[in-house]
Amino acid sequence: MEWYLAVVLYAVSTSVTPGINNMMIMSSGLNFGIRRSLPHLMGIIIGFPLMFVAAGAGFVSVILAVPDLHQLIQVAGVLYLLYFAWLVATADHKADNASKKTISFWQAVAIQWVNPKAWVMITGAFAAFTKTDADPFLQVLYITSAFVIVGIPTITAWLFCGSLLSRVLQQPKSRRYFNYSISALLVISILPNVSNLKLF
Repeated sequence: MEWYLAVVLYAVSTSVTPGINNMMIMSSGLNFGIRRSLPHLMGIIIGFPLMFVAAGAGFVSVILAVPDLHQLIQVAGVLYLLYFAWLVATADHKADNASKKTISFWQAVAIQWVNPKAWVMITGAFAAFTKTDADPFLQVLYITSAFVIVGIPTITAWLFCGSLLSRVLQQPKSRRYFNYSISALLVISILPNVSNLKLF
């Protein structure tokens, strides 16, 4: 129980802080409302644990064994996240966004694989909490369950926060500045990955 409590506390400290998922779901809540953002929300809630289990099952080992694959994933990830930053920045700034498309379930699932913070959370959890004298598969499941328990309420809270902001930011100008700010934060969160790329 002490070990699992430590994992839960780690999950809380990493999940509640701003990151790509939190910023994008908050932006979706503001621009599209809670109901239309549910596929995006579910994509995060389901996609992150799937990624966690896959990483624990050996995906990280494959990446470490084939550095070029890691480089390819990083380049694709940076381009993919820049695309979504552009979508946020160019979102319709009017209160009525009925004609605009939200991030789909599968897009949200895909974002998990190129989310730098998600990889930091996963590698940090594996490094800090896995033991050599215990069943590795059970450890992965326990750690993943902690992130699910913590992640559902925290990511939902960010969505509701965005929805509440939509009542405050009624003017197109206010929404425009909010979306620009979120887009800029997304780009800033990608910069560490860009600096690590070896393109030449």
